[in-house]
Amino acid sequence: MRTGWLKGCARGAAVGALLATALVDLAAASEIGYPLWRPAAVLAVGVTAVLWPAARRPAWLTPQLRTAVPALVSLLYTATAYVLHRNAPFGPGEVAVLLCLLFIAVRHCPPRWSAACAALDVVAMLTTPLRYYRELGSGEASGFALVGLILVGLVAAFAAYLRSLDYRRTVAVADTRREERLAIAADLHDFVAHHVTGILVQTQMARMMAATRPQDPHDPRDPHDPQDLDPVLAGIERAATQALSSMRRTVGVLRDAGEEADRRPAGDLAAITDLTTTFATPAQHVTLCRDPSLPADLPHEVQAAAFRVVQEALTNVRRHAADATTVTVGLRHAAGHLEVTVRDDGHGGTQLPAEARGGGFGLIGLRERVTALGGHLHTGPHPTGPGWEVRARFPA
Repeated sequence: MRTGWLKGCARGAAVGALLATALVDLAAASEIGYPLWRPAAVLAVGVTAVLWPAARRPAWLTPQLRTAVPALVSLLYTATAYVLHRNAPFGPGEVAVLLCLLFIAVRHCPPRWSAACAALDVVAMLTTPLRYYRELGSGEASGFALVGLILVGLVAAFAAYLRSLDYRRTVAVADTRREERLAIAADLHDFVAHHVTGILVQTQMARMMAATRPQDPHDPRDPHDPQDLDPVLAGIERAATQALSSMRRTVGVLRDAGEEADRRPAGDLAAITDLTTTFATPAQHVTLCRDPSLPADLPHEVQAAAFRVVQEALTNVRRHAADATTVTVGLRHAAGHLEVTVRDDGHGGTQLPAEARGGGFGLIGLRERVTALGGHLHTGPHPTGPGWEVRARFPA
């Protein structure tokens, strides 16, 4: 609030100074008996171009129009006074206006217009002595031209510096948006790979159950009741719905980056509960062990990384250890760290096609994500029995 107040005060002081110098020009013209309407018209056009509020500025009032028209009006005033041999006055008000327009031309005009508009403003300012001195080579006019060139150099250099900062900021924003979209695309891959792998595993299970069903549907020895397939088919439907929902949200973000980030696929500690609940097949049991002392306000990036660890580990269980019957997910908070563990009792047997087993890049990307947060990732066989263990430790 204080910064906004200071900016408002500075803007008000600048406007007041500009209007005060314009009044000095009019006072000088009145003192020598020169008609006031001519300098008043030139100053009105220039001050209006400089001070027109951006929020109320029409679309046709482009920076090049704002800077070129007042300069042309000033040049027309100078040429008329020179041709008619009228000793027309010039003063600090018009000079200040033209310097402000020079600043706008250098900083805000499109590149192909910037130099032309800036040159027009400079010429208009440096030729104002011709209204009174008739020759730019005279002593007074030469002194004005020297001071004018110094002011032009300072204003143009400052405006060019600010324009370079604007350009670098634009490039930085574009790079950030591109990196964020790549991260969103990576998240989409993780979500869809997880759900599609689940669809594949449960579809194989449904096919196996259908293949082992006796031909006679009324055979009392049939160990597979038709209702046995319902949980499997429900899991397939749920995984497909979640995959489509993730893709729809992510594509929405990629198409319209200006919307809120809450359309991005969610991933936090609360989502881990849903992830483990919907993961297990009828032959598997998933247990979530969450430390009651685990804070709920951990940094979002840590929660998202923990979610990705669990998601990738569970996806790898489906891909490489479909024979696992027990999967344990642990969330523990100790010594200012969050520890995430995923353990299974599988022997590495899987019936997934080779194309569906992944290329080994999931853990590489996961390790980069964990390391970027100052954490540590360990993957390997379970130290006390069969199965595999994924363990990540984050500073929290």
